[in-house]
Parts: sequence; structure tokens; C-alpha cells
Amino acid sequence: MVVLLQPLPKCKTSPVTIPVVDLTDPTAKTQIVKACEELGFFKVVNHGVGPDLLTKLHEEATKFFALPQSLKDKAGPVDPFGYGSKRIGLKGDVGCIEYILLNANSHLSSTKTTAVFRQTPTIFREMVEEYMEEMKGMSSKVLEMVEEELGIEPKEKLSKLVKVKESDSCLRMNYYKEKEESTAKEEIGFGEHTDPQLISVLRSNDTEGLQICLKDGTWVSVPPDHSSFFVIVGDILQVMTNGKFKSVKHRVLTNTKRSRLSMIYFAGPPLMEKIAPLACLVPKQEDYLYKELTWSQYKSSGYKTKLGDYRLGLFEKQLPFSLSNV
Repeated sequence: MVVLLQPLPKCKTSPVTIPVVDLTDPTAKTQIVKACEELGFFKVVNHGVGPDLLTKLHEEATKFFALPQSLKDKAGPVDPFGYGSKRIGLKGDVGCIEYILLNANSHLSSTKTTAVFRQTPTIFREMVEEYMEEMKGMSSKVLEMVEEELGIEPKEKLSKLVKVKESDSCLRMNYYKEKEESTAKEEIGFGEHTDPQLISVLRSNDTEGLQICLKDGTWVSVPPDHSSFFVIVGDILQVMTNGKFKSVKHRVLTNTKRSRLSMIYFAGPPLMEKIAPLACLVPKQEDYLYKELTWSQYKSSGYKTKLGDYRLGLFEKQLPFSLSNV
């Protein structure tokens, strides 16, 4: 099952397809692996997350962003958790955006996550915690299907990284305010980047703006679907599959009279987890494309780069020098 992506002006005119994976389909695991190899991005339907939870959380999140600025500022600035506006990261990236970033690991304290909850009713926290559990479950299920299809050993090598209590996952809510007047020029809501974690699970309202970059550099718009989720391959999964899966560049453009609200669950491994290509996929270490690293090291390096920088470059192995290449 596929859905057409509409190319931007001056892009390829041929239709681009994005896989739509029904998680109840017996062939879902095969479809997921193919999508991760070819696009690094796919849509998920029949996911089992109740529509009432999605509706209620959307309503409560919208109420937060509608609060007076003075109240929202009490939950900021980001550290990286908490409330932020316009500034993205520490290296000068900006966007037409407000956001909150929430720690998804109850075993790791976050004063800024707590500060966000102080500005919201109890139901918001309850909805967030329930949503995080659903996203952890979906992330684990997708990774389990990858493990089964690729024959990864030991079992749960990938999925356990997001199941364990030490998992360093988080939930981000991005709000792009509606414009009073449409401008001729599209503005950057969130600049181009790849996600650093294993996978990301994204959901938004029915306002367009999300775009992904194809392997040839073409940017295409992703039709929104509030009832479905989109799964994005992250940098760490690219490393562990030795480049078999590619983390996909994506961005959000704003040029609309409707606000856009998106929620992204970033499924991350424990901070001190050693990350390297899986031996069951790449038996010989000399064939590894990436050096061994920890998730903590990769996060730290990411804070020192701009949003669109190629972060994995610092961890790529240098090929042996050969006179035949001279």
C-alpha cells in the first residue's frame, strides 16, 4: 500500500511513493525493512493507539501553547528539556516555532519537564505519560519486526534499547503558529536535519509542512494524516545496520493560515550503551563503516554542531590508504 507524495515546484515531476505499513499485516516486517533501506521513512496504520488519547492530548497541548507568554517562559529556557521559542539548539539555528521537550524516562529527573507540568492541568501530564508508553510500545514493535526480518542476534538487540528503564528517550511537541497573511515565500519552521536516535515516531494534525529529502536531493512534501504515524530512521540505527538503513533528512516549512502541531517521540538507547555495527550483519570489523561510540558521546557531539550538519561524519571510519587510489 502506498500514498503519493507531491513534489515541490522545480522538483522531479514523477510521482514519489512512500510505504504505508499496516502493523497487523503478516508481511509488515518485510515492508518495514524495505522502507528503511529505500527511504528511511514510512507511514504506519492500524497501530492500535486509541483516537481518544490522540484527540485529548492534542487539545491539551494546544492549550499550553495558547497560554500567556509569561507563563510559558516559566518552563524555559530549554536545558535541553522545557519550553523554547524560535531558537533551536545551541549554535544559532532558528525557526518559526514554539516547542516543549519532555523527558520520557521517569528514572532520570528533569526540572524543566516538571516546570512544564506545573503550567498545565493534571490531565496533561496523565495524557503525556500514557502517550509516551504507547510510543515506547510502537517503537519496540517496529524494532522487533526489523530484528526478525534481518535475523538479528541476539534477539531484542535493538528493541531492548528502548524497552529498558535506562532508555534515553524523549517527547517533543512542536507548534507552528498560524499566519494572518500568507507570504509568497515559504519560511523555515524547523530546518533540515536527521534525527540522532534509533527511530522517531511522528504524528501531526492535518496541516501540511513536513518534507523529506530523497537520495537525489529532491525535497517532497508529506501529506499530513492525523490518524496515522510516521516512522523516521535515526542516525544510531544507521550505524547499527552499517549504513543498510539511512537516516533521512527532513524539515518543516510554514506558509499557511492554519497552525501546525506535531508530536515526535525519539526512541533512544541508554546513555552509556556502546553503539557499533551489529556483528550479525557485518561479521568482519574491517568492514565497519563507523567507529564504536556511546549514545552519550554522540549526543554531546550533536550539541556542538548546527542543525543541518552531518553529525555521523565524526564517527565514520577512514578507509585504508591504497596506492591504487592515487
